[in-house]
Amino acid sequence: MRDILKLARIQFVLIALFVFFKLIRPSVLELNLPEGMKITLLSLPNFFEAVIGVLILTGIGLYLNLRGLSEKLRIGRNLLYAIVPIIGGIYVITQEMKIHNLGGNNVYDKNRKNKFTKPRI
Repeated sequence: MRDILKLARIQFVLIALFVFFKLIRPSVLELNLPEGMKITLLSLPNFFEAVIGVLILTGIGLYLNLRGLSEKLRIGRNLLYAIVPIIGGIYVITQEMKIHNLGGNNVYDKNRKNKFTKPRI
């Protein structure tokens, strides 16, 4: 249970960082920054989102392992920590390959007129 609470505390910090960097995206595009810095600042929300996703999956896995499985069926924490990023990677890769769209539209287009028009790809 300690592991789950530790993950929750980390997630609160990452969610705050995610929201902050998501909110500054429009102003980053308007600033006269080097391209590398723009790419980094615009990519940070995606990075935090990925880490939050892996932490959520880890928390679910830990909870199910402790509460949902009998002692015979439980898997070790190290194996769980190895499996979770693989599951997260499969999710992202299948989304990029357009096999599913469970995460929604993640394309940021500053020239899009409103949120109801299709993004230009």
